[in-house]
Amino acid sequence: MNDFTPKARIDQYFAGLTENTFLTELGVVDPPMVDYIADLLVRFVRNDVVHRVRSVTGRPVLTLTEMAAEAAHRLGDAKREIHRHIGDFTLFWAGVYPEALRGEDSEDLQQFEVFCSQGRRSYHIAAMIETETETPSPEVLQRLSERFDLCTYGLREIRRQWETNDGSGGGLLLFN
Repeated sequence: MNDFTPKARIDQYFAGLTENTFLTELGVVDPPMVDYIADLLVRFVRNDVVHRVRSVTGRPVLTLTEMAAEAAHRLGDAKREIHRHIGDFTLFWAGVYPEALRGEDSEDLQQFEVFCSQGRRSYHIAAMIETETETPSPEVLQRLSERFDLCTYGLREIRRQWETNDGSGGGLLLFN
């Protein structure tokens, strides 16, 4: 039986775009990493997931500086999850919406590179933290760190594909 719920449609849409972009266009044969990126896109459809890190008082943590400070106060699984989220947050914004981060002058370009460096570093830190649950695997997080620039490029290509939908009905349908 086919699942035609909006969530299933979004899952299928992003899985198809991600697989096509990374496997076919970029020649990246790394199914666990490609699946992770597709899942990232699905998760970040929801704004509450984008800003899911909370301070100890329950306030949403919105900046990378605040997220890094929260991670420094956590241990084990919680620390890994915040560093993973920093990686996801930076990968998503640098890949899907780089224009929101980049300006025209060299100072803005330097800030963009610092932003991306924080994502690479956070994925690496998350990969190094041993936890009870290893999902995603440390190997996938390490590859995201090492291939961060390729992944941001792939995400830009995914966005280009969904924006240039040819009208054939294959576009993203969020609501019935």
